[in-house]
Amino acid sequence: MTLQLESLTPRQIVAELDKYIIGQNDAKRFVAIALRNRWRRMNSPEDMRQEIIPNNILMIGSTGVGKTEIARRLAKIADAPFTKVEASKFTEVGYVGRDVESMVRDLVEQAVNMVKADQKEKVKAKALEAVEETILDILLPPLPSEHQDAQINESSRNRFKEKLQKGELDTKKIEISVHSHNVSSVGMVGPIGIDDSTMMNIQEMISGMSSPKQQKKRKVTIEEARKILLEDEVAKLIDMDEVKEEAVRKTENAGIIFIDEIDKIANRANAGGGADVSREGVQRDLLPIVEGSAVNTKYGIVHTDHILFIAAGAFHFAKPSDLIPELQGRFPIRVELQSLTKDDFYRILKEPKNALTKQYQALFQAENVELTFQDDALDKIAEIAFHINSEVENIGARRLHTVMSHLLNEFLFDIPDVIGANAKISINAEMVSQRLSNLVENRDLSQYIL
Repeated sequence: MTLQLESLTPRQIVAELDKYIIGQNDAKRFVAIALRNRWRRMNSPEDMRQEIIPNNILMIGSTGVGKTEIARRLAKIADAPFTKVEASKFTEVGYVGRDVESMVRDLVEQAVNMVKADQKEKVKAKALEAVEETILDILLPPLPSEHQDAQINESSRNRFKEKLQKGELDTKKIEISVHSHNVSSVGMVGPIGIDDSTMMNIQEMISGMSSPKQQKKRKVTIEEARKILLEDEVAKLIDMDEVKEEAVRKTENAGIIFIDEIDKIANRANAGGGADVSREGVQRDLLPIVEGSAVNTKYGIVHTDHILFIAAGAFHFAKPSDLIPELQGRFPIRVELQSLTKDDFYRILKEPKNALTKQYQALFQAENVELTFQDDALDKIAEIAFHINSEVENIGARRLHTVMSHLLNEFLFDIPDVIGANAKISINAEMVSQRLSNLVENRDLSQYIL
């Protein structure tokens, strides 16, 4: 993380976010500063390092304006563990709700997967060499050096190795030994008071005792064998203790937890007492995690003091001040995201790297059909999406998904039966109006479909 963030200034972080998210400049600036502050903390004097706590951020804005996307893209830029939770789900089973510490366990699980993936890349070349030798041993077992045909054998192995590396033997079938567990895993429901990580450790221990690894013979192609054996070799080369330690460190110093729908657990002024008590209970449960506490996970103790928390909510029926004061104090940075305009929709269709238009072009390209959008068509789609959001319900940029789907579904259905390969389809404003006019004019139909 440190090496990557060292080369990313706040302006560069915003520039990276601009590639995927249109507008919302205030929110981008705040998250960019928060991200850069992590590198600054790690490079501050050691006696102050533990004292510097992150400025958690509260994003206020209606659905579809980019709250989740900003947080998710920020984590990708920083190569940081990221998890998203919805605060409202903690109220589902009563006053105390679900175990709120599960968000930290999910985060460290993500970190373990990330570190394992990094380690796999580092040992992949070495593992691949070992796999090739294993396959060669099956195809042409080596002979002792004193054997009279040892030199011929070695020469043959070298030829086979060359063919193996070129993929010429991929379809040939060989018999390999793989690890198998005969006993299927059994789900366990633990008693109240035992947390998820403890139950998972118990389940893993029982599974390990009841289903020891056994060798099983399988006949597969060399291509399949390479994949199966590579996983085994990589697992042998990776030090899981080192992975766990690195994952915990990465979680504590780089982790980002995105708490969505936080407005749903606010104490609304006119809400019923029972609901308010439940919501406040969830806030009280969240508080120690956000303040900084030690959470027991199956990979060890994780301290949440330096995890960055980004909370978000529409706050249509509640206000940030309806949250309990202690929780409000833990989200000192507040930023309001703007509702999307027609011009924003136009830019969303045209500029981002992952724009919907580019996604559909890739889908059509898979069938060797060229799809193009004229500028007036994009303008019309933006106008229709903005109009429907104004008339029916404002769901932000997500409205573009439904509009684009209705515009292009007929083409997608006709390819490749009616519209063959090498066809060219150009979308213009007239075509957009023609295909979507009924949905725009018929308000009831729009409410039902869009």
